Amino acid sequence: MSDFRKQALDYHAYPTPGKISIELTKPAETSKDLALAYSPGVAEPVRAIAENPDDVYKYTAKGNMVAVISNGTAILGLGNLGPMASKPVMEGKALLFKRFAGLDSIDIEVTHRTTQDFINTVANIADSFGGVNLEDIKAPECFEIEQALIERCEVPIFHDDQHGTAIVTAAGLLNALEIQGKDLRKAQIVCLGAGAAAIACMELLIKCGAQREHIYMLDSKGVIHTRREDLNEYKALFANNTDKRTLEEVITEADVFVGVSGPNLLSPDALKLMAEKPIVFACSNPDPEIKPELALAVRDDLIMATGRSDYPNQVNNVLCFPFIFRGALDVRAKAINDEMKLAAVEAIRQLAKEPVPESVLKAAGIDKLEFGVDYIIPKPLDPRLRTRVSKAVAEAAVASGAARIELPKNYMTE
Repeated sequence: MSDFRKQALDYHAYPTPGKISIELTKPAETSKDLALAYSPGVAEPVRAIAENPDDVYKYTAKGNMVAVISNGTAILGLGNLGPMASKPVMEGKALLFKRFAGLDSIDIEVTHRTTQDFINTVANIADSFGGVNLEDIKAPECFEIEQALIERCEVPIFHDDQHGTAIVTAAGLLNALEIQGKDLRKAQIVCLGAGAAAIACMELLIKCGAQREHIYMLDSKGVIHTRREDLNEYKALFANNTDKRTLEEVITEADVFVGVSGPNLLSPDALKLMAEKPIVFACSNPDPEIKPELALAVRDDLIMATGRSDYPNQVNNVLCFPFIFRGALDVRAKAINDEMKLAAVEAIRQLAKEPVPESVLKAAGIDKLEFGVDYIIPKPLDPRLRTRVSKAVAEAAVASGAARIELPKNYMTE
């Protein structure tokens, strides 16, 4: 057993199995405490909520609680390993919600026979929580599941594998394009991968200004084009009217490569074919589509990002999902809409242009960071993310009509 594997297993096993627990927020030491906490005192908030359902936010933890829900069909890069195998990941998500946004979270792993079973299960329990974070659900079912739940539920539904990845990718890519002197509207983009994250990334980039006809998406069978008859409805949105069939053909003179596929699928020879000042987001984890040292050895005009923390420019969902939920829950949003996602993109990308606090440099173990080829996106431990992103999302929720209450006074002031 490798040292790291043993460390990871020991971390999860000791001194208590798992990564989360329940803590009490009220005293329960005396007979009076118990009388207030449960019978007969608990009857009073019951009556209050029955008279005014919004009082559930006043008398319970609903407004600060997120459910992290999975069926284990697409766990990390490991595939369909089942609901129980997904539990460590879902507990990890709950840990991140608490650590970064102060949100309480509980993981729920669903065993089901059909997609409709899963939808019904989540829809039937969703209102217990302030919001629902869907995780590690394979495509294309994840699209159907999220859309059905958005339509049925009164709380925000957010599939982080889709939208979290897309938001962080868009923020970093917009900054990289700015540094390289390129225009998103004119950029030729190659997307290797056609799953949930890939499709969400490209759709959000289109909302940011990219042109659909300038995007070439590839799956395991090659370029997605209009003459293919094996495309589901989601891939079909990116069917390009082209005679190009291979990665090498579409990457020639491309400005941007986004990889959400698998390790070592972008060769140095293919990278050499890209336009001047290319941008490569090789986000397969833990092993990227091309290793940065290999990429930089053949292209010294490159801006490179990966999903790994041991290289510059880490595309990490923790830059956004805790704060998106923080902002959404604080204004009791009914949904997380495009306006809120785009607000998060802008808040994240602008933060990278500001001077970096000493505490962030210390946490990252480096002496200096400034906006440029090796710093296009904030570090995950930047404490300003909580205030900036949460506030931007909350303001967008109010402005777009998704919020049920106005922004609290002096909300998220630094």
